[in-house]
Amino acid sequence: MTGAIDIDHLSGWIGREETAEDIVTPGLLHRFRATLGAWLTEDDGHAPLGMHWCLSPPAVPGGDLGPDGHPARGGFLPPVPYPNRMWAGGSVTFHAPLSAGDMVRRRSHISAITPRQGRSGPLVFVSVDHDFRVKNQRRISERQDIVYRPAGPPPPAPSPGAAAKDAFVANPVMLFRYSAMTFNGHRIHYDHPYVTGTEGYAGLVVHGPLQATLLFHAAARALGTTALHITYRGLSPLIAGQPAQIRRRDGRLWLEKPDGQASFEAHAGPIPSQ
Repeated sequence: MTGAIDIDHLSGWIGREETAEDIVTPGLLHRFRATLGAWLTEDDGHAPLGMHWCLSPPAVPGGDLGPDGHPARGGFLPPVPYPNRMWAGGSVTFHAPLSAGDMVRRRSHISAITPRQGRSGPLVFVSVDHDFRVKNQRRISERQDIVYRPAGPPPPAPSPGAAAKDAFVANPVMLFRYSAMTFNGHRIHYDHPYVTGTEGYAGLVVHGPLQATLLFHAAARALGTTALHITYRGLSPLIAGQPAQIRRRDGRLWLEKPDGQASFEAHAGPIPSQ
């Protein structure tokens, strides 16, 4: 039930803002391409789509982290009293590319806090809007949806399946490197005893933003442009070592696991006219 949630108290976080700045460095560009390799579009001299998630991540002291490796509740994000927090999805518009040397200013504000009743129990969604600018020119606008949920039964183990030659298969080293680039301390991505023993997954979980990045680049290849508006959402866990193929039909793209279930999906198209 959502009755245990004091939504009036949490609603006090709506409208909260924070700003941060970071520089797109040649080293970061190199590390990002080294980590994701051929899954990215060819190097055109600009930052790859999705690399903005590596810029100005929250740098929280170790003593202020929760047991899952996330920042403890009640800072910029509201103190939702559910133990599990996941990146659910959102939307992003790539107005213009970032380049090495750009000083990027990100303005973030909490736009909505919404309780819902899901199939597995109560949920609370927190929506955060981000605006990325270089010299006050908008480059990227984004909405991220974060979902909080109570602890529940462990997800089912992934179905075995042989990897096709063109399948994406994440390994623990890729997940560790991506966590490092995004300064993401969530233990489900690198701590095997924690993710299997505490959160009940069958193995290390592939990051939602990493999966989204793969679909961003598949969309850019298909549409011949990086000036895109994309909505995306996570559908089911993708586990390290589990193969997934990128599928596309019309404007929808998704990562498909061996059992036919999608782990992540996106809808991509040109930037809507203002």
